[in-house]
Amino acid sequence: MSSSITEIAIQVNGTPQTCQPHTLLPDLLTQLGLSPRLVAVEYNGEILHRQLWGQTELQSGDRLEIVTIVGGG
Repeated sequence: MSSSITEIAIQVNGTPQTCQPHTLLPDLLTQLGLSPRLVAVEYNGEILHRQLWGQTELQSGDRLEIVTIVGGG
């Protein structure tokens, strides 16, 4: 019997979500319909610098707060 995990549980803006194991943060943003260029991300309580996104692999139990950047005056 295989014990491979098909989805992991995470939290996005306080809402339970699931994603595939080993999902990178930019891929999750795209799956959520967000443009990685137009958001800021808090990862487990800390602002995550954009240069680290491509190496941030989501783990079960991770908490993300995603804020959309809105232009205008």
